[in-house]
Amino acid sequence: MQFAQGSAIMQIELYDYQKEAIKKLQSGSILCGGVGSGKSLTSLFFYKDKICRNFQIIKDLYIITTAKKRDSLEWDKDLSNLGLSKNPECSIYGIKVVIDSWNNIKKYENASNAFFIFDEQRLVGHGAWTKHFLKIAKNNEWILLSATPGDTWMDYVTVFIANGFYKTRSEFIRRHVVYSRYSKFPKVEKYLDCKYLSWLKDRVLVYMDYSKKTKTKITKIKCAYDKSLYSNTIKNLWNPYKDKPLKNIVELCITLRRIVNQDNSRINALLNIYQKHKKIIVFYNFNCELDILEKALKERNIPFSQWNGRKHEEIPNSSKWVYLVNYSAGAEGWNCIETNAIYFYSLNHSYKMMKQASGRIDRVNTKFEDLYYYYAFSDSTIDKSILKCLANKKTFNAKDFIPSSQEKHML
Repeated sequence: MQFAQGSAIMQIELYDYQKEAIKKLQSGSILCGGVGSGKSLTSLFFYKDKICRNFQIIKDLYIITTAKKRDSLEWDKDLSNLGLSKNPECSIYGIKVVIDSWNNIKKYENASNAFFIFDEQRLVGHGAWTKHFLKIAKNNEWILLSATPGDTWMDYVTVFIANGFYKTRSEFIRRHVVYSRYSKFPKVEKYLDCKYLSWLKDRVLVYMDYSKKTKTKITKIKCAYDKSLYSNTIKNLWNPYKDKPLKNIVELCITLRRIVNQDNSRINALLNIYQKHKKIIVFYNFNCELDILEKALKERNIPFSQWNGRKHEEIPNSSKWVYLVNYSAGAEGWNCIETNAIYFYSLNHSYKMMKQASGRIDRVNTKFEDLYYYYAFSDSTIDKSILKCLANKKTFNAKDFIPSSQEKHML
C-alpha cells in the first residue's frame, strides 16, 4: 500500500509518562490523566502503535468527544501529526477517521471492526449514551479518556460490563450494592467485596503520572449579596423573578443562586482582574449571569466572545479580551494557552465540572508557569453549602441544602 496523497507523519517525541501509558494500555482501558496531560495524543499513538501495529493493520478510527472539542478542531491537529485526516484522500493509507460528539453516538452503534476513542467519558448512569456505548464496545476495540474516571463504584458499572466482568447492571447491583431501606429514593448504603472491585478497577485504569511545571495561584473573592431579598425568598417561599410561589427545593436553590450571583460586586471583581491580566476566561452558570456580563463588558468596550448553548465563538483575536464560557457547554474538551487566568463568576454545583473547567489553561504545553484562579463567593448559605461539597470533592444536591439555624424556621 502507498501513502494517501498529502499524508505525512511528523516526528513527535512523546514524554516518558506517555510512552509508559501506551505500554500498559489495551482495548477496554480508561486512560486517566490530569487535564492538559496529553491524553489525546497518547491515545492516537496507542492506536497507531498497538491497534494498527504501526499501520500494518488498517482499522477505521472513530473519536467521540465533546461538541466544543469537535468544533474547535483540536483532534484534527493531533491527527495531522500521525498523517491522519477526516478527509480519506489526505489520510495515511486512506484510513477512515470520524470525529463526532456524544450527542450523535447512536449513529455509530452498528460500526464493527473499528477502533473507538471515547473522549471525556460520559458513561455514568444507564441512559441512552450508555446503551449505545455498550453496543459499540461489543463489536469494536476501544478506550476511554478521562481526567475524573469515577468517584463511586457505580460510576464504573458500564465499563465493567463492556469489559465482560459482568453481564448486566443488575448482576453488579446484586453482587455488590446494598441500598438504604430508609431512603425515599435509591441511595447506596454500602458496597460489598470492595477488594475485588478494586482489582477490577486496577485492570482497566491506566494512569499517566507526570509532574506539572505549573504553579496554581488561587484567590477567593468574597462578594456581597442582597440579604433582605435572600431571606424573604426563604421565608415566603416566593420567586421574586416570576412573582409566584416556589414549587420545590430545587427551584428555591436556583432562585437563591440567582440572587447571590447577580450582585454587582462580582462584576467589580472581574474588572479588577481584567486590569491585571488583560486576557481572562470567565465561567458562569445561568443565562441571567451572561446577560449581566455582556452588559458590563459592552458598556466598557471590552472585547469579548462567548461559548454556550446559543453561540459558539472563538477567543477574540486581540491583545485584550474576555471569553465568557458556560460550564455545561464548555467546561471540557478544549484548551487555551494564550492566558493563565480564569475567573469563576459563579460556582458550579459539580466538583468534576469545576476541575474540568480549571484544566482549560493547565496544559502540558502552556508557556506560563503561574496559573491564576479567581473564585467569587458569598457568605450566603447556598454558597457555603456548595463550597462544602466542592471541598469534599462531591456534587451539591438541592435535596441536601440546609439553611442556617436562623433560616430553618422559614422552611
